[in-house]
Amino acid sequence: MNPMPELAPMLKRLRLSGILETLPARNQEAIDNKLAYSEFLALLVQDEVARREHKKFNLRLRRAGFRGEKTLEGFDFNPSINQASIKDLATCAFIKEKVAVLIAGPCGTGKSHIAQALGHLAVRAGYDTLFTTQTKLLGQLHAARATDTFQRRFHNVVNTPLLIIDDFGLKPLTPPYDEDFHDLISERYERAATLDRLRHGAYRVILDGESFRAPKPLPQSPKKHLGKEAQEH
Repeated sequence: MNPMPELAPMLKRLRLSGILETLPARNQEAIDNKLAYSEFLALLVQDEVARREHKKFNLRLRRAGFRGEKTLEGFDFNPSINQASIKDLATCAFIKEKVAVLIAGPCGTGKSHIAQALGHLAVRAGYDTLFTTQTKLLGQLHAARATDTFQRRFHNVVNTPLLIIDDFGLKPLTPPYDEDFHDLISERYERAATLDRLRHGAYRVILDGESFRAPKPLPQSPKKHLGKEAQEH
């Protein structure tokens, strides 16, 4: 007796229809290997968990807004870059620590690539990530006021575990964009001077020289983490 016709509608009602994709193969595997019912069930559950995790990963990746497939595996390290520091950041421990990462260096040294690569690793680790530019981010916040969606948009950005701002500092911040940026950083790091908050205790990566950690620790109970890329002058 084939149970598939009866199982299909019930699995759909339980939102487990994905099991139907591997059920025939797992059923045959159970028969061939004389698996216990519990072992057969465990295989189906593992398949469903893997499917859901893959779906969540693809959703996080799509929402992140990366520019192509910029990964750490595809980055060409030159001798001036401290690979050990980059690989330490690749563990994504800085997100749990709620410490900022400042990436600086001349144009063309790979700042954007490394920033996105760290973002990819964060997505793989299960963190919601947003990669954007200073102009795009502040422009979207400003435009949201016209549609009365500013607060929702603002808090979505504030609550994103990893925020990567590309090309920060290349254009001057003018009102009202400077106030929006200050408010954004203040919400993520509690009340403090914006630039001081970004620099305080941050990991700094200088691509044409040494990579080092700023010595001062962050204060207790920070809110969210801001990872960003900046051009220092």
